[in-house]
Amino acid sequence: MARPVGITETLLRDAHQSLLATRLKTADMLEITEYLDRAGFHSLEVWGGATFDASLRFLDEDPWERLRTLRKMLPNSKLQMLLRGQNLVGYRQYPDGVVEAFVQRSIANGIDIIRIFDALNDPRNLECAIRATKKAGGHAQGTVVYTVSPVHDVDGYVELAKTLRDMGADSICIKDMAGLMIPSAAVELITRLKAEVGLPIQLHCHYTSGMASMTYYAAIQAGVDVVDTALSPLAMGTSQPPTESLVAALRSTERESAVDLSVLNKAAEVMRRILADYKVPARTVDTQVLVSQIPGGMLSNLRSQLEQQKLGHKYQEVVEEVPRVRQDLGYPPLVTPMSQIVGVQSLLNVVTGKRYSVKSKELKDYVAGWYGRSPAPIAQELIEAVEGVRITDRPADHLEPMLEKARREIDHCIRQEEDVLTYILYPEVARGFFAKRAARS
Repeated sequence: MARPVGITETLLRDAHQSLLATRLKTADMLEITEYLDRAGFHSLEVWGGATFDASLRFLDEDPWERLRTLRKMLPNSKLQMLLRGQNLVGYRQYPDGVVEAFVQRSIANGIDIIRIFDALNDPRNLECAIRATKKAGGHAQGTVVYTVSPVHDVDGYVELAKTLRDMGADSICIKDMAGLMIPSAAVELITRLKAEVGLPIQLHCHYTSGMASMTYYAAIQAGVDVVDTALSPLAMGTSQPPTESLVAALRSTERESAVDLSVLNKAAEVMRRILADYKVPARTVDTQVLVSQIPGGMLSNLRSQLEQQKLGHKYQEVVEEVPRVRQDLGYPPLVTPMSQIVGVQSLLNVVTGKRYSVKSKELKDYVAGWYGRSPAPIAQELIEAVEGVRITDRPADHLEPMLEKARREIDHCIRQEEDVLTYILYPEVARGFFAKRAARS
């Protein structure tokens, strides 16, 4: 029997996070919701990741209101979000009570599917969010963060997927955030996952290296259930492969998707008009990522930080330092927040001229175990240089409850229960947003 491949459209989340620094405004999103809602997608990724922070910090928008608005305007679509496990949509770990409340409110405000990942592939950082998603009636998608290193292999990825399944995950996503997966690797991994895990498998690749469309086609032949794409005006580069191209390529095959290409073309036309008001970067292929394994967003941040400090000439040295720092830290995948931690430390190592003479607080916390279990042992010299007790159990077990304390601190600002969660995640940014909101009313 023909088995259509499902397609998740990332335009409203990862595509503009990758290419527009997460600056797409809600009002502009609403101009294309009519088309996206009737195109026939498996789901629409609309929330989570950096969109929460960027909405508050740069767009003066309430991310919860964005979600409620999109839910209203996309009545026929499954809405999906990205959650950083115990980090939620922040950059540190939060206690279980906060995780449970955030997940519950996300689903109550309109999310159907929550893709849950951990930067270290530490399942202890995923179990609370998976459990909370199931309890709230959502679809829990457990994530295998894909990278390439001496300590990452197919056997390990399959075992992690089995662990996520046993925790209650409804499906498994392979998250290739740097565009490193080659077609043959996709075939091997998908074939094993389909045979041994028994859950629907979704593949998320970035186009950075230029291989993602080829990798998707190979994965589809191997039986992957869903792939992530972006409407062409915000596709390629460090975003995802173009939706229209994949839909067309699958026509008249047994995996032909249910997505309507004519509707996509209309949506793309509207989107190109909207983007005239945005600065869309040139989208190129960066094969350097196949060696450095540095995601495109991380590269652009490093370049920006160096130029701000009049140190642009040090860029290549920093890029070459990143793999060395990653090795010292036990080969963590370069995804948020590990990409930031490794990137900042690489910059410090180069700028100071002496490796680890200055160590970021986040690096010290990572070495001490506060982010979770490293994929491989951390360099002994770093362990010895970090003061304090190292923890080896689940980091969140050491955290004090936060909800009631936060509620007391902003009692005079609260207009909705979600405000407490916003404040916990981004205290200073939230205070500023609440003040401006009050001034407008």
